Amino acid sequence: MRQRRLGIDGPLVSAMGLGCSGMSADYGVPDDVESAATIRRALDLGVTLFDTSDAYGAGRNEELVGRALAGRRAEAFLCTKFGNIRGPNGERGGVNGRPEWVRAACEASLRRLGVDAVDLYYQHRVDPAVPIEETVGAMAELVRAGKVRHLGLCEAGAETIRRAHATHRLAAVQMEYSLWTRDAEAGILPTLRALGIALVAYSPLGRGFLTGAFRSRADLIPTDRRHAHPRFQEGHFERNLDLLGVIESRAAEKGCRPSQLALAWVLSRGEDVVPIPGTKRRSWLEENAAALSIELTREDEQRLEAVFTPGAASGPRYPERQLKGLGI
Repeated sequence: MRQRRLGIDGPLVSAMGLGCSGMSADYGVPDDVESAATIRRALDLGVTLFDTSDAYGAGRNEELVGRALAGRRAEAFLCTKFGNIRGPNGERGGVNGRPEWVRAACEASLRRLGVDAVDLYYQHRVDPAVPIEETVGAMAELVRAGKVRHLGLCEAGAETIRRAHATHRLAAVQMEYSLWTRDAEAGILPTLRALGIALVAYSPLGRGFLTGAFRSRADLIPTDRRHAHPRFQEGHFERNLDLLGVIESRAAEKGCRPSQLALAWVLSRGEDVVPIPGTKRRSWLEENAAALSIELTREDEQRLEAVFTPGAASGPRYPERQLKGLGI
């Protein structure tokens, strides 16, 4: 397993991590036994970066990840997040970046994970009602207390990132980044590189769409949260299917899966980009990890990017209400 560094002189992690959110919420039917086996198999493959949040499954995902890593904590670079408030049944309760909540949320996450410290602690969403300096200042206190080792933000704008980084050094910023979501290239990625901060790319497979697994909206079970995402809704979904042809044809030529080609493209963006594809199945984990062995030629990249230009996907990446809350 190759490694990449989170920020200048930051920690080394596996070049590809594992996003754990779908194991407990939103996508398909949870299977804790297989999910835990997937986490342990990831360790066997050399994956070290594991990503969760107190919002995923209203804390249940942290509990699952903690149980799965029990006895092997030293092998993992454990990341979690705070700030997206969820009720016991997943009800959305807004965003909280107040210093007192930072401290309380961290203590609760540590209990659920069953650990003394987390390696990377993110603010999941920026709270517009609280100056970022106050939130990050409270996060920095957790570093000094030994409860957190490194800090990060998720879905933050360039100016917010600069202000946060001036308050306390950030190791990473997590953004959605894939062939069909290239928004970060315009302003965020240049800012991160100027400051020496890594980009952790979530949904590098477009919430599974870029795998080619979905040919109709009926392929998603009724409770799958992707139904709420515009790109999976009627009209947009059908137009987005037209984008997959170039991935599938190029993948066939290279003897790999479309998902592996899409991941190889994200990996090719730079040594400071770490994708965290999510899955709850060992077979898909192994398929994703094999993308690390795929080398893209400049022709491969050009053919993909000629179709997946920024803004090529039909529909916004989040519902309008959620887009307004991203802080970008």
